Amino acid sequence: MRKALVVGGARGIGLGIATELAARNDVEVVSIVDKAPVEKEFMNAKFDVYQFDLTSQDYSIFDRFNDVDTLMITAGFGRLALLRDTDEQMIPLSFNVNTIPVMRIIKRFYDKLEAADDFYCGVMVSIAGFMSSPFFSVYAATKAALKVFIESVNVELLKNGSTNRILNVSPGSLKGTSFNNGRTDLAVLAPMAQAIIGEMEKKNDLFIPQYDEIFKEVLERYHADFRKEGAHSYDYKVSSGRTS
Repeated sequence: MRKALVVGGARGIGLGIATELAARNDVEVVSIVDKAPVEKEFMNAKFDVYQFDLTSQDYSIFDRFNDVDTLMITAGFGRLALLRDTDEQMIPLSFNVNTIPVMRIIKRFYDKLEAADDFYCGVMVSIAGFMSSPFFSVYAATKAALKVFIESVNVELLKNGSTNRILNVSPGSLKGTSFNNGRTDLAVLAPMAQAIIGEMEKKNDLFIPQYDEIFKEVLERYHADFRKEGAHSYDYKVSSGRTS
């Protein structure tokens, strides 16, 4: 029987992935590590929930999960704001939640990634990590760091002969999540959660939802002229009302 760990699984896409994993007959337990508790309406008999603040220095809590074969890290946050309007303390806090914990956790599970046995691993990154994102400069920087970290570690795994990979999941905004203080809607999230699990189990290294429909063209524009596309992104956010 399989065992999974979802870091940041108390709500949003993390909870969606945890719920979809728990629905599988071959999954015995889904451990959730999150600063927040899982709300009663979302609890599942297969959930094993641990409350933990990722900004803590002591990560020994993760030593108890040495029997898992699936690791999904979805913890993170972002706030739309110009850098001039961003409190300076939000800069280290953003990296201490979005970026450094992923690196530390991946380091703790590196032996499993490197091993011959199947180990499925994924990280929620963001399309913001692939391009300039005005109003999201700090958030985008935390995700850009993750993008390069994941790509680098995947090359290490390849060169070491391992077939395991870390899946970089980099969507735009996801409906049904609580990212922008919304409410988690598992029904809306289910197809995306299933797609992410599927990509992770194929051991793919990158999944950009709506790539062909939206982001292929956006990334092409960005690489052709990053200044122009950055200005377009700025204007889009202002006109959409997301910055007010």
